[in-house]
Amino acid sequence: MTDFLFLLTLPPVAKGLAAMAIAGLCFPAAGVMVLRLDLIPMRYMLMHGVILGGAIALAFSLPLLPITILINVLLVFAMLKMAGDTSKGFGVSSAAAMVFTMAIASLVMQVFDVPAKDTLQLLWGSPFALNKIDLLLLFCTALTLILYICIKFKTISAMFFDQEIAQSLGIHVKFHYTVMVMLISLVIALAMKLLGALLIDALLVLPVLIAAIRSQSLKQLYVLSCLTGLFVSIIGFLAAVATDLPPSGSIALLSALLFLIVSKTKTRKHL
Repeated sequence: MTDFLFLLTLPPVAKGLAAMAIAGLCFPAAGVMVLRLDLIPMRYMLMHGVILGGAIALAFSLPLLPITILINVLLVFAMLKMAGDTSKGFGVSSAAAMVFTMAIASLVMQVFDVPAKDTLQLLWGSPFALNKIDLLLLFCTALTLILYICIKFKTISAMFFDQEIAQSLGIHVKFHYTVMVMLISLVIALAMKLLGALLIDALLVLPVLIAAIRSQSLKQLYVLSCLTGLFVSIIGFLAAVATDLPPSGSIALLSALLFLIVSKTKTRKHL
């Protein structure tokens, strides 16, 4: 127990715990947007955008996180430009963009002699490798996300219900859709930096699916999703530190097990 408490005082572990608490509490809020706006395919496109950004950053010795965020923002703008009806998500366009980004990434790695293993390591991020700038960016993104949801909750609710009706009510649907998608792209870029690809589903999607089983309203869905994400991120991280296991695997496993338990409990109540 003493050794475990000592580990928590080490700067990389303490920063990792703080980052996971922020991510666990706030990232599921972006997950609600992903699911309610039918943007599941887009998250794969953004994950591949992170790989492309990583290849470019390694090729030209540029800072990793700003480049990956820039690539994802450009991809989102391209999708918004091509998409006609945003009510159905990006669909086929995001799949085409995913193939395009991977093709460009492979060419960059080949031309500039970037080892593929170095780029693919982005799929397995680490909360122990975060610096103060990463933490600050994570905090600012999380704060922006939560403030936007709190201030524009009625607008978001209307858009989730029906974008055409929201437009008829005078809501600037295109603007708010762009803001939400941009926030999602930032969250995914940061999630890849934190724990890698596993975190995308473990903290963006599964907490929302768990909360949806018990939620009776959109507000409840947001609150329960964020509390669930906070629980699995902190407990999973602490379990990883205590057992010397990868945080990504511990958090993802805990999130998946919790989903199975809650789903089974709900099924029994209906029997």
